[in-house]
Amino acid sequence: MGRIVKKVGAERVSSDANEALAALMEDYAARIAKEAIKLAGHAGRKTVKATDVRMAAESLK
Repeated sequence: MGRIVKKVGAERVSSDANEALAALMEDYAARIAKEAIKLAGHAGRKTVKATDVRMAAESLK
């Protein structure tokens, strides 16, 4: 996670910041996954496709 923060300009990142970002990203990813599963089911599929994930992410913005 620290690499992401450094990539956008931070010189140093604390371990607490890494953990906080990881927890937030995990929560966001889980919400996207749940929505993607719903979209796949609505389309009559058991398989979640990349388009489902992209659409789910867009709908959660």
